[in-house]
Amino acid sequence: MHFTTAEITAWVGALLWPFLRIGAMLVAAPLFGAGTVTVRIRLGFALVLAVIVAPLLPLPPAVEPLSLAGLTIAVQQILIGLMIGFVLQMVFSAVTQAGETIALSMGLGFASMVDPQQGAQVPVVSNYFLIVSTLIFLALNGHVALIELTLMSFHTMPIAVEGITRVELWSLVSWGSTMFTYALMVALPAVAAMLVVNVSMGVVTRAAPQLNIFAVGFPMMILLGFILILLSLPVLLPQFTELLALAFGLMGQFVGR
Repeated sequence: MHFTTAEITAWVGALLWPFLRIGAMLVAAPLFGAGTVTVRIRLGFALVLAVIVAPLLPLPPAVEPLSLAGLTIAVQQILIGLMIGFVLQMVFSAVTQAGETIALSMGLGFASMVDPQQGAQVPVVSNYFLIVSTLIFLALNGHVALIELTLMSFHTMPIAVEGITRVELWSLVSWGSTMFTYALMVALPAVAAMLVVNVSMGVVTRAAPQLNIFAVGFPMMILLGFILILLSLPVLLPQFTELLALAFGLMGQFVGR
């Protein structure tokens, strides 16, 4: 059997370029990119997906993988995958920021634990919101939609030297304001209620100076904070779903869908 250099290059490129895009998405995306998921599992899953979809994709350009054009294509595929995963990561970061704001207002900012998504110390309230939002994401089949969007991006944004532009990078930066806006909207009911509680504690302190406000007010604020979190949970579902829809819309804009 005899194989030419062009044939070997085409076979390598047909598998390498999809593997780079899918692997970068799995590294940056939540759930798949969590610290509890080992690198070996991520690479194996990316390789399996690349092998499955490679025969169904348009023919990639016949470019040497180690040439300048090949390195440019590799960088573009990694950027596309990272941007897809990073947008979804920002959605979960908005939920984490909302939990941090609520925790600080109720006096639980010191109680922290390791976030399995990012591997950093976050308040327990943020971890609770993160678990709830992850369950909502899985219930909505968001992980399936993410993989489907990544695989369909090979048809809407074929493998080529051209890919992500400065306009799309600026759109990603501008979308950060949307993340902070929805984080505030999720935390606003509980934070506003805790502000009223703090004002009432100040009035009690002025009315009865001999009362130890720290011994009475601190447990009361934590108890009321948990009650407010329970009452504000219905707000999380529509806000998180709407933010998730905006994120998938932005990812679709990146890949031309």
